[in-house]
Amino acid sequence: MSQNKITSNPGNLQVIYEDNHLIAVNKRVGDIVQGDRTGDTPLGEHIKQYIKEKYNKPGAVFLGVTHRLDRPTTGVVVFARTSKALTRMNKLFAEKETQKIYWAIVGNSPEREQGVLVHWLKRNPKQNKSYAHASEIPGSKRAELSYRVLCKLDRYTLLEIELMTGRHHQIRAQLSGIGCPIKGDLKYGFPRSNPDGGIHLHARSLGFEHPVKKEWIELEADPPEDPIWNACL
Repeated sequence: MSQNKITSNPGNLQVIYEDNHLIAVNKRVGDIVQGDRTGDTPLGEHIKQYIKEKYNKPGAVFLGVTHRLDRPTTGVVVFARTSKALTRMNKLFAEKETQKIYWAIVGNSPEREQGVLVHWLKRNPKQNKSYAHASEIPGSKRAELSYRVLCKLDRYTLLEIELMTGRHHQIRAQLSGIGCPIKGDLKYGFPRSNPDGGIHLHARSLGFEHPVKKEWIELEADPPEDPIWNACL
């Protein structure tokens, strides 16, 4: 990854929603949602520090991870600020009662302007990669998404994707499976990496019923400042 990449810290968080129960941020390329073996500080720790400083909170700050985004991906991530909100949010995600919209920029356009992709994904933990199969094989899980073309440039196409299932690297694996790997995604077959080590996959919006207020909310995040994103939008 290049050294000029800006990751999130307590002073530069892109907060898009905040109340007593939830906080949502626009994740940058390179932010990790949960700690991993790199030892890099997870996004949640930066948010805890931000809350502690903003509200002068003594002692430990509670923050719960409700879902994850891959490290090279950007966009909406929601954290719970209370254990009650965390339990309820976990249930919403587990029962697929959320609406997840992603944007992806791919090098090859799909054959059809819109469609539904169904694959069987099998994860290889050693490679940290999922493989898309046309039919069920032992150990695979069904994956489904719908897509539509939003914009076509000379060399790239912007797709809007709605997830019906939430599998490991699902969008990356399924788009690669139809010959449309995401820009910058070397792992799934794109020929060149992006300068910042990220990929052009962005969690554009997340809709769900608020765990306490019980009203439907939709959180939206703009993609990073980047010539190709800007050309598409």
